[in-house]
Amino acid sequence: MVEELATRPPAAMLERKKHPMLVELVVRLVKEKPLALVGGFIVLVVFLTGVFADFLAPYGMAEVHPTEALSPPSVKYILGTDLLGRDLLSRIIFGARVSMIVGIAGASLNVLVATMIGLFSGYVGGKFDIVVQRVVDAFMCFPHLIIMLTVMSILGQGMLQLILVLGVTAGIGQSRVVRSAVLGLKENIYVKAAVAIGCSVPRILYKHILPNVMAPIIVIFTISMGNMILSEATISFLGFGIPPPAPSWGGMLSGAGRNYMMVAPWLAIWPGLALGIAVFGINMLGDGVRDILDPRLRGGLGRYDTATRKKSRDKKPS
Repeated sequence: MVEELATRPPAAMLERKKHPMLVELVVRLVKEKPLALVGGFIVLVVFLTGVFADFLAPYGMAEVHPTEALSPPSVKYILGTDLLGRDLLSRIIFGARVSMIVGIAGASLNVLVATMIGLFSGYVGGKFDIVVQRVVDAFMCFPHLIIMLTVMSILGQGMLQLILVLGVTAGIGQSRVVRSAVLGLKENIYVKAAVAIGCSVPRILYKHILPNVMAPIIVIFTISMGNMILSEATISFLGFGIPPPAPSWGGMLSGAGRNYMMVAPWLAIWPGLALGIAVFGINMLGDGVRDILDPRLRGGLGRYDTATRKKSRDKKPS
């Protein structure tokens, strides 16, 4: 009986398994962060629009109607046409696909680079950590936009090149967030116990450190998606991003959208509005996730939940 009780997991662990971190995060977003839910709905709509763009767009993204160039919004062309007669609504719908691909892929690469640098730099420490952090500091001294434009001018235009540049450059700076979390975790007793029994460094990082830094990693991913989309639009606006005729929202704002702004203002209004709504939704979702997961702001998931804090406040001193 004693052995059975010793090997049985605590009740708190059993309760924890019934409510995974993702499910608990969604529940707390529903209860505490209604604006984050609105942002999540916007992100879902933009994502589904990009996935099903072939079915939602009334015309092809490069389908030209020369006789109807610069047509104002009408029943046939709901958002009007550009200077080549291409339907603006169709190009905005296909532009959602480009933005979501760049946003998700760039944020994923950002998280991967930040996690790899932050994990090894924070855990190994010593001279290795000093050298890595000085390199990161030197990299952060240069303007981010200048670095991206310089690398894109060398690699050339293209979605793959843009994702690599955005993900790697942003990940180097975000590695400091992961490193700060690792510095606190590696002093915990369970990490020292794993070192004492002879666990290898990769196993300690994968089994004991990485699961406990998932909260800041999730925050980095959600917040960096909006930055990736804005950076892609900025670079495409300057002519170094997605090459035409691919419908990038930033590229649509440049060129015809800028040159014909006074004659056909819809060329700049609708792509700018789509970009603003998408980034607003991602930022609202990212802010809500950050407030839930950051223990310095609201208390992290787990033992610092809302019910525990409420009981602590209501408890009268004896």
